[in-house]
Amino acid sequence: MPVIAFDLDGTLVDTAPDLLNALDVTLARHALPPVDRANARNMIGGGAKMLIQRALTSANVPFSEAELGELNQQFVAYYAAHIADESRPFPGLLPALDRLADTGARLCVCTNKLERLARSLLDALDLTGRFTVVTGGDTYAKPKPDPLPLSATIAAAGGALASAIMVGDSITDVRAARATGVPVIAVSFGYTETPPAELGADALIHHYDDLSRAVLALLPRSAT
Repeated sequence: MPVIAFDLDGTLVDTAPDLLNALDVTLARHALPPVDRANARNMIGGGAKMLIQRALTSANVPFSEAELGELNQQFVAYYAAHIADESRPFPGLLPALDRLADTGARLCVCTNKLERLARSLLDALDLTGRFTVVTGGDTYAKPKPDPLPLSATIAAAGGALASAIMVGDSITDVRAARATGVPVIAVSFGYTETPPAELGADALIHHYDDLSRAVLALLPRSAT
């Protein structure tokens, strides 16, 4: 049975508004200026601490590991309370998931977001029931792009690497898929500092209307 593993932020859900709001609130508490939204959108990916670190580095603000940890705690606390104020699934997602489920595919989430935050977001958007397994950046010993999270998530969904696909929006997702040995589909509407066409994915889609076609093209015939 084929397994389709999805990244979350920038892939399934447009979470940038709530993530960047939380970032601005956290920075303001320390008298730091808000981020430039156009540039900060592509800083998302790799977890909250990475987002904060990228924002501070881009603003040339020095920080210690202890300060970064404190900012991260404040960010997560605020974000958890406002996790779905403005976040919404990307256009066409729900029908696309329905089409895949109708073919018998098992769907799962493999994200670097903290697992409890991933589940909270999916619950708030009534998406949790669509996925067999949800794993986060803290579920296993290492986050993506290490192959462990993706391979373990696929196994937990009852699938095999030979009939699995990763869907993501960033170089982290592509590297995780390559390290795991599964094909990868990139979406062009997510968060990435690398242009989507240069991520090196096996397929690039610009709307979820195109997902089923891309999945069928990459799955072995025995899995379709």
